[in-house]
Amino acid sequence: MARIILVNEMKYQYRADGKRLFGRALPLFVAATALLGLTTAACGGDDDGPGGGRPLVLAATVQVEALARVVAGEDAEVTTVLKAGVDPHDYELTAGDRKAVERATVILRNGVGLDGYLDSAITGKETRAKTFVVTEGIPLRVVDGEADPHVWQNPLNVKVMVENTADALSAKDPGSEAGYRDRAAAYLQRLDEVDREIAALMESIPPANRKMVTNHDAFGYFIERYGLEFVGAVIPSLSTQAEPSAKDIAALQDLVRREGVKAIFAESSLDPKVATQLAKDTGVKIVDDLYGDSLGEPGSGAETVDGMLLANARKIAGALK
Repeated sequence: MARIILVNEMKYQYRADGKRLFGRALPLFVAATALLGLTTAACGGDDDGPGGGRPLVLAATVQVEALARVVAGEDAEVTTVLKAGVDPHDYELTAGDRKAVERATVILRNGVGLDGYLDSAITGKETRAKTFVVTEGIPLRVVDGEADPHVWQNPLNVKVMVENTADALSAKDPGSEAGYRDRAAAYLQRLDEVDREIAALMESIPPANRKMVTNHDAFGYFIERYGLEFVGAVIPSLSTQAEPSAKDIAALQDLVRREGVKAIFAESSLDPKVATQLAKDTGVKIVDDLYGDSLGEPGSGAETVDGMLLANARKIAGALK
């Protein structure tokens, strides 16, 4: 147990500014072990299963993958069909993705309509039995009758996701339950720290400036948690698949001017063209690299959920002061 905890602390050590210190280069023995596990899986595995004796965890989104990696440590192999920067709203499964679903020991879903692309692959009794929705128990925000899937934008919701992930992995791999629970508990503490730091950043914004216009309605949980005001979105929807009309944009321009909005926030995974034009037309700042539906690339400091939340909070506070 002590060895497992030590590896976890090395892998998820953070600086005071929230950036993860470890993760860019794996020690040789860990890299070799991972490579061996992947090679075994590619060749069809052995009696121990596709993960070389470890459970193979398939996460439906990059946020769920990042949390699963924290909880799994070295006790399970974690993968996802999505990559950083990919919009989950319009993703379509490939043949390779379907094979990954079949091979997985555990499938972790965000649910709430965000990963509907998996539905067609999870049809049989076997796949349903190994599938878990990690957002269960989270009070959902509802907009125009539709549940908001962007629950990870509130650290308190992320804590529920972490606990559900630990439950799922423990259910399928009870022999490693102690490690899953220990790593989950450590990350819950980290999320409490992040929550306090974000609250302090938002408190530093003058109350009259705490107004947000975003590219699409992806930050509602963050806005509600930290007492900000949602003025509107360029794409007036929870999904990126909706399209704004000229009337919508004109109305939003009037709102931005009337409300004295200081900045417009677009996302790294979406084309910021319309949001940039809106900012130009209204004479306000544009921040075009928030993380809404995705996380950052490895090494960005936003490749973890806690790192992403802090990166967004710092950009928001800097733009609205």
